[in-house]
Amino acid sequence: MATYQMKLQPSPFEKIKDGEKTIEVRLNDEKRQLLKVGDSIEFSLMTDPTQTIKTDVVGLEKFPTFKEMFAAYPVKEYGGENQEEWKLMYKYYSPEDEAKYGVLAIQVKASFV
Repeated sequence: MATYQMKLQPSPFEKIKDGEKTIEVRLNDEKRQLLKVGDSIEFSLMTDPTQTIKTDVVGLEKFPTFKEMFAAYPVKEYGGENQEEWKLMYKYYSPEDEAKYGVLAIQVKASFV
């Protein structure tokens, strides 16, 4: 099993740490296509990379668009407030990349080892 590194903004970092956010939403780009159930992801806090959370990948689900992914899960699972928040993903990813790669819902569980 492999361990991957990813960075998170403070709010999603805290929600994963507290067990509130169980789905991390990413573009299904080349890096994410390598993920397998059973792998680990170590998330580091963007504002303080010394703070990390180790998680286990417990599920992976692919979607064509952010809109479809956000509609498929309760908002709390991906750390959101409402299902319209899919529009905010375009701050991080372009519609062209979304069309090229699709979207990946990464189900994670914090592992306190």
